Amino acid sequence: MEELFGVKKPIIAMCHLQPLPHDPYYDREKGMDYVLECARRDLRALQEGGVDGVMFSNEFSLPYLTEVEPITIASMGWIIGALKDEIAVPYGVNCLWDPIASLDLCAAVGGRFIREIITGVYASDFGLWNTNVGRTVRHRADIGAQHVRMLYNIVPEAAKYLADRPIEEIARSTEFNNRPDAICVSGLTAGAETDTQVLTRVKSAVKRTPILCNTGCNIDNIVRQLSSSDGAVCATTFKYDGVFENAVDVSRVKAFMDVVKAYRATLS
Repeated sequence: MEELFGVKKPIIAMCHLQPLPHDPYYDREKGMDYVLECARRDLRALQEGGVDGVMFSNEFSLPYLTEVEPITIASMGWIIGALKDEIAVPYGVNCLWDPIASLDLCAAVGGRFIREIITGVYASDFGLWNTNVGRTVRHRADIGAQHVRMLYNIVPEAAKYLADRPIEEIARSTEFNNRPDAICVSGLTAGAETDTQVLTRVKSAVKRTPILCNTGCNIDNIVRQLSSSDGAVCATTFKYDGVFENAVDVSRVKAFMDVVKAYRATLS
């Protein structure tokens, strides 16, 4: 994490894209120019607020697909390409919920990392959710994207591991079999607080893999969450009134990052 982001315990901010073509709630009257305008506004607020990295995701493509259509990859690529000259921090992508699409998109736009559900089989709100990690990792090599870091989410939102396995066991076998660049631990949904005890258990179970708190960080719990992890992925807390659907509020980002930077100073 420190090598990629230049700091200890980095904060990776989500830049949530508005609904895209083919999504049920895409605004055809406003079109893609509106999606780009919103993404630019949020990106500027996140960077001005001092985050350490940015991850672009089609967060408002609800309900999600586990195999996205080409139009989604193309739309995200167009937006990120249009913003590329303005991106001043390490950036990655999350094409929900499709790791192959995420890799393709990341390679095309020059991103540094993806976050996805890459291993496991789940019962979820989106149906029976299977993965093929061997194919995914080989695909990364096939497209020449070995430099793309892969952040494995082992507690996906709105889903439960189909086999009844302790989280420590899942973390250990994921690390041994797949060599992830980081492991993400989540709450039930976007914005739902990740259980600190679960973070601690996962952290103690692995030998070398960074652990990221993936949902529900806020200004009141971030020091506690970072004390049990190696960084965090944050989104909802940065938005006006802390509401998932709202735009990013730069004052909330700055206040949050001030707390993070003060905590990191104690680690030096």
